[in-house]
Amino acid sequence: MTAGLTAAGAVLGLVRDQIMAGYFGAGAGTDAFLVAWTVPEFASTLLIEDAMALIMVPAFSRALARRPAAASEDPVRALVRGTLPRIVLALGLAAVALIVAAPLLVAALAPGLPDPALAVDCTRLTGTCVLTFALVGYCSAALRAHGRFLPPAAIYVAYNVGIIGTILVLREPWGVRSAAAGVAVGGVLMVLVQAPTLLRALRDPRRTEPAAPAPASVSTGEGRILALGLIAPVVAFSLCRQSQTLIERFLASPLPAGAISHLNYAQKVAQMPMILSLMLCTVSFPVVARALAAGDPEAARRRVERDLLLAAVVVLVGSSTVIAAAPRIVELLFERGEFTSADTTATAAVMRVYALGLLGQTTVGALVRCYFSAARPLWYPAAAMATGLLTTAAAGVPAAHYWGAVGIAGANALGITLSAVLLLRGAHRQAVPVRVDRLGEGLLRLATAGAWATGAGWLCQLAIDSAALAVAAAGLVVGGVFLLFIACAAKAPDIPPLPRSAFRRTPHARRHRAAPPAAEAVPVEASPVGGDVPLDHGHR
Repeated sequence: MTAGLTAAGAVLGLVRDQIMAGYFGAGAGTDAFLVAWTVPEFASTLLIEDAMALIMVPAFSRALARRPAAASEDPVRALVRGTLPRIVLALGLAAVALIVAAPLLVAALAPGLPDPALAVDCTRLTGTCVLTFALVGYCSAALRAHGRFLPPAAIYVAYNVGIIGTILVLREPWGVRSAAAGVAVGGVLMVLVQAPTLLRALRDPRRTEPAAPAPASVSTGEGRILALGLIAPVVAFSLCRQSQTLIERFLASPLPAGAISHLNYAQKVAQMPMILSLMLCTVSFPVVARALAAGDPEAARRRVERDLLLAAVVVLVGSSTVIAAAPRIVELLFERGEFTSADTTATAAVMRVYALGLLGQTTVGALVRCYFSAARPLWYPAAAMATGLLTTAAAGVPAAHYWGAVGIAGANALGITLSAVLLLRGAHRQAVPVRVDRLGEGLLRLATAGAWATGAGWLCQLAIDSAALAVAAAGLVVGGVFLLFIACAAKAPDIPPLPRSAFRRTPHARRHRAAPPAAEAVPVEASPVGGDVPLDHGHR
């Protein structure tokens, strides 16, 4: 269910981008909208995928671990009463402030934009997502910690359906503003998809998976979860991570019209492998958080190492295919209507460079759980991301001058890769003591296999005229090379079987089945007890 709904959301995202490319092309209008699109991109990272989840999933996991020993008040309900009203008030005011200050925001984000007035209108429409995305992220974190995965899985399906439907209805009178209005509609739909299930889970705590009582070291009160000292490291990390996009659009705004659009279309397609790879980590974060709450760091370590290697395989297969067949992929997806062959060439060049940073993006997304699963988050991830951000900015200024959008994409890949290396180097000192040398060697060998697979896929697609067949052939060849490497290469990383991970049931689902004999019991390291961050989706 997680895989299917993640794929459905991703496909609808591509359909959304195809509709926008066909209706609005890649010009000054789409550049203006994409400056406003920075608001939901930033809000989704901060409020759905990173900060809210990294703060609230451990909080709900600890509350659930204490629930069996609670004598009077339910710790989970106490957590909701202590946090949700403050979040709604703070981010509701932030949404209003953003709408009022939209002209100043547009001027700061893209000072060289050809049509700033259009960007201001779109920003005011998208500004409502600050509140709705906060509610979405809160519901997702609570449901994942409870072992309910289907509603969080469906949020991006609902979001993209809202945007697509609004564009189709309002395109004629509103133009590209219809896409901005769709962001507001999609945000409301994401809340509605999750709210009923969360209310049922809070009303009937007996349906929640039982958990072992937490040790005394984690018995701190949930009322302090919004204290500045707890949330500041997580928020700083998320802000630095998403600020890569701010730097890109700032550097691209003086470039010829369409540069921001080419960066956006390339990024959306190139990041598809990363989204699918992090799906494999979707149950890891609450698993790790609750393993630490139960005093079992060894189980948390095994889970993190396994999922990182699996995610690396998936993202490298996808990025190798993207690099090998980028022009054919863009031609297949976007080259119609207002999107010309020149746009295809420019977007494909940017997409190939973006793909070089996908392994770094995935490594950051997987390893950050090691730092934020404990009761008190650390500042090291924010420092690592800030270092990568400064590298992107320093490299991006000359790169944009000499190579335009391609240079900006290269600076992005360089910065995120540096952040990934720093996080990997520091991971062994954290609450989840991963074996850095083993992981580093495994990732390096997989990257080498990816280079060979890219060359094979590129050679294969050259002789095929049809774009669809060329992309399919390149993907099959790349996947075949990786299978040969994992099966035959000396010292290939020990990759756990993907089907075992893909089809394992959660404890919430297992309660409906008879307990297996002792000889068939699942090993401790493979027993999930929760859900995960950006793209975890699925239910019983």
